Amino acid sequence: MKKGNGKFTIGMYAASIAVTLFVFLLCVRAGSVDVPLRELFNSPIIMSIRVPRVICVALSGAALSVCGASMQGLLKNPLADGSTLGVSSGAALGAVTAIAFGINFPGVPFAGTMILAAAAAFLSLLLILTLSYKLDHTLSTNTIILMGVIYSMFASSIMNIIITFASDRIRSIMFWTMGSLQGSGYADAAVLFAALLICGTVLLLHSNELNAFAVGEDNASHIGVDVKKVKLAILITVSVLIGVCVSIGGTIGFVGLVTPHMVRIVVGPNHKRLLPISMFAGACFLMISDLIARTLLNPKELPIGVVTSIIGSLVFVYIYARRKGK
Repeated sequence: MKKGNGKFTIGMYAASIAVTLFVFLLCVRAGSVDVPLRELFNSPIIMSIRVPRVICVALSGAALSVCGASMQGLLKNPLADGSTLGVSSGAALGAVTAIAFGINFPGVPFAGTMILAAAAAFLSLLLILTLSYKLDHTLSTNTIILMGVIYSMFASSIMNIIITFASDRIRSIMFWTMGSLQGSGYADAAVLFAALLICGTVLLLHSNELNAFAVGEDNASHIGVDVKKVKLAILITVSVLIGVCVSIGGTIGFVGLVTPHMVRIVVGPNHKRLLPISMFAGACFLMISDLIARTLLNPKELPIGVVTSIIGSLVFVYIYARRKGK
């Protein structure tokens, strides 16, 4: 490590934490009704509605961003994120099925949408990997991406068929498929936190392997990385984390695609720094997007996925133009 790098890293983490806390307080304070800072945590409405929602937004943003950064490193593809595998589409299909047919599980705290979305995400991954393995025993990156794209198209078609036969629930389904964390509670926050703690730790522990993948799978194998094992571990971890996020907040795009690019410009390609800082950046990005969704057309509320798609597409065009201009 070069002299001064340690101080830079500590300062970077300290700044990330400070900015995230500032954005969190801003988003809790601001909304359809602004609350003075001194009264912020004395308001029952704020504590029971806005605080758990902002916590869920932050955790979802962190989860989606670290998934995107991991997928970009694993697949060596700047257009990769968690949805590249088709896992987001699979999770959305499970959730839409639960909403459309009113599927519920009595006695289970997080029933219906969450259970079917998480289960569908995992089953989608198994299907995609199985098909990829049948076509290519090495499970190459290009094969996995191709199967993910094909599966996403298939899942979207099935969702459209379900929506056609669920006209009485179409408003709820359409709002959910565009992403929304409205009505999220502390129970949802607890589930997201547990998923991020477990899956995020697994991804962070694979930082060195992701760095090795950056110079090619063959080179990674030559220095002792079990390529197939590591690839499967990361893919499964990402699918589980995305499944939980989609089951609670619906389909929220561009967070995992754009945020890691922005962070990479600042901290570089080393995944030991890139992954944790991406979590903070993703949390801030999604909290700000949610604040815009809540306040831009007040008293109406936009789906958060619409806001992230607009912001994300503009930022991505800028990043792409910047890269091409070098």
